[in-house]
Amino acid sequence: MAPTIPVSRQVSYSLKDGDSFLVCDALGDIHGGGEADGLFHDGTRVLSRLRLSLDGTTPALLSAAIAQDKVVFSAHLTNRPLPPIGDSPSAQGVIHIERSRFLWEGRLHERIVCTNYARAPVFLPLVLEFGADFRDMFEVRGMERPRRGSYPQAETAGDRVVLRYDGLDGVARRTVVAFSTVPTRLDGATARFERWLAPREAFALYLEIGADVACPGGERHRRAMVQARRALRARRRSGARLRGGGLLFDAWVERSRTDIALLASDLPSGRYPYAGIPWFSTPFGRDAIITALQTLWLDPGLARGVLAYLAERQAEETSSFRDSAPGKILHETRKGEMAALGEVPFGLYYGGVDTTPLFVVLAGRHFRRTGDRAFLDALWPALERATGWIERSCDADPDGLLAYARGQESGLANQGWKDSDDSVFHEDGTLAEGPIALVEVQGYAFEAFHAMAELARARGDAGAAARWHARALRLRQTVEARFWDEALDFYALARDGAGRMCRVLASNPGHLLFVGLPAPERAARVIAQLGQPRFDNGWGIRTVAADQPRYNPMSYHNGSVWPHDVALCAAGMARYGARRQATRLLGEVFEAATHFGMRLPELFCGFPRGAGEPPIAYPVACLPQAWSAGSVFMLLQACLGLEIDACRGEVEIVQPQLPPGVDRLFVERLDVGGARVDLMFERVGDRVLAARAGGAEDVRVTVRH
Repeated sequence: MAPTIPVSRQVSYSLKDGDSFLVCDALGDIHGGGEADGLFHDGTRVLSRLRLSLDGTTPALLSAAIAQDKVVFSAHLTNRPLPPIGDSPSAQGVIHIERSRFLWEGRLHERIVCTNYARAPVFLPLVLEFGADFRDMFEVRGMERPRRGSYPQAETAGDRVVLRYDGLDGVARRTVVAFSTVPTRLDGATARFERWLAPREAFALYLEIGADVACPGGERHRRAMVQARRALRARRRSGARLRGGGLLFDAWVERSRTDIALLASDLPSGRYPYAGIPWFSTPFGRDAIITALQTLWLDPGLARGVLAYLAERQAEETSSFRDSAPGKILHETRKGEMAALGEVPFGLYYGGVDTTPLFVVLAGRHFRRTGDRAFLDALWPALERATGWIERSCDADPDGLLAYARGQESGLANQGWKDSDDSVFHEDGTLAEGPIALVEVQGYAFEAFHAMAELARARGDAGAAARWHARALRLRQTVEARFWDEALDFYALARDGAGRMCRVLASNPGHLLFVGLPAPERAARVIAQLGQPRFDNGWGIRTVAADQPRYNPMSYHNGSVWPHDVALCAAGMARYGARRQATRLLGEVFEAATHFGMRLPELFCGFPRGAGEPPIAYPVACLPQAWSAGSVFMLLQACLGLEIDACRGEVEIVQPQLPPGVDRLFVERLDVGGARVDLMFERVGDRVLAARAGGAEDVRVTVRH
């Protein structure tokens, strides 16, 4: 869903740990109100204001950054002229203020160090303003509520303040702001610390903000920081390693790997990548599955965690409010007050038509990647239920297609990945009415049936395998007959509830290439269309071609560029042998990443690339976003032509390519059925050669140049 929150007035910085995340400005301040910043936990903004000043005067910013490991935010500030204390004001730029903070186990840990670099003593009037509005994430995003809970009076006790909110859901929420030093003055919204600092003297203040009382201090701060960094490093180390692509390319790879590790939470079922900060820092089905598909060749452990989590939350009942039906896979889950009260359906919401077939697709690819029969057997009942829902839905459709229509007005109007209200339309610009059958969703269902056939065969059930294989072929025939439009030289975007085709040029058919549904000659025509300037703006593929109705390069889904969408299209091109086209797209997205500080946002605007100009940012895009971070890995796999079949103990490399500017790349510690192998790719003249560089000899590496 496109966020409607107003744009923050400053560049934001974000941290995440588990079910907590923080967004602040470059000064380290949180403004709250209509801004999108704050400290959030379980879908609630538990800190909506945190502002540092020197007696009401905002310090000047020197620099701000998040450390390379993405754990610690730091801001360096200095004073403007300090107010006079019986004399003339102090000079500007004599006090250095360093703020450093991180999140760990649901708490914000912060250290503030003020150092006097003047040649005379300086009076320091350090003021911290704080507050907690306890607003639900959907309120922060702009939804209005007829009433809210109550706010008991704040409690102050020496070195701490307790802020409270009694929700309408019966939950008593609280935020404790605790200081390492007793403030000179303290009330329910402000803490003031007054110190005379001698030349070169420093004053260090530690604070912790969380639901429980704490005693902050230097040793406790350092110990928690070590634990936070160790936990993120452990998640980053999972899977194979990539190196040797050059400084910029390696930086992009490492930044992307770190972002995925940052967004991943260690749940009882395994690691699970939350979708993105700030709007989607929660488990989403579709986003996590696609992120797992992007990284599957390097790190199948992430896919295992995603599959296990989603299987545990598979729908068991029919609910029009939650758009659920037995066998469906979760679209998203939320923990805030509004979800608990049923003011929004997203506590456990199943309104994603593509999540269920993608779940089956991921399971099939995970088994081929790992050969893990025990995990397949444990997952099998959930796979049968998911496939049963797909079959029943297709059987109920007049064309045998997988379609959607929301149960109630509170649900999502559009339930594919382009879920804006205006993202599915006809050639005259009128919006499509449901039930809507999206073209790419039929592709996902096609591969889901194929995957079930392969998995059933592996389990020794030839009858079920034959039935699902036949079903996949019937669906392919239907898609080719109903969606291909000779006049468009392309597949239609969707079929509406009246049986009319949405004759619109959109990126969705690129996903058909990803699953291998189109006949080769039609695939070649789709690839050619996607390479035209009306689609390819020089930074990637637009979601809607530039000459189509409702095209708007500044829209959420109707003309913008989404890195994950580009990656899926590129992977599809490579599947049909168009590896050079996929490599060109990798180069375009790589160049876009260099302009975004090596961190691809959720999306960016679809304006044509101008000479010497950067890509144009979409102002409220999530950053980081899991499937944007994962895009580099799917793009790279497409270029390398690398496939892994652990059931056969084989790595196959077909006509490998390297991105522009990268002449050598190493893939190290690639796990194949429990054995590890190292690979090397090197540009020699106009060819890219691939070979085994070490590792287990029982892994067969086949290269076809």
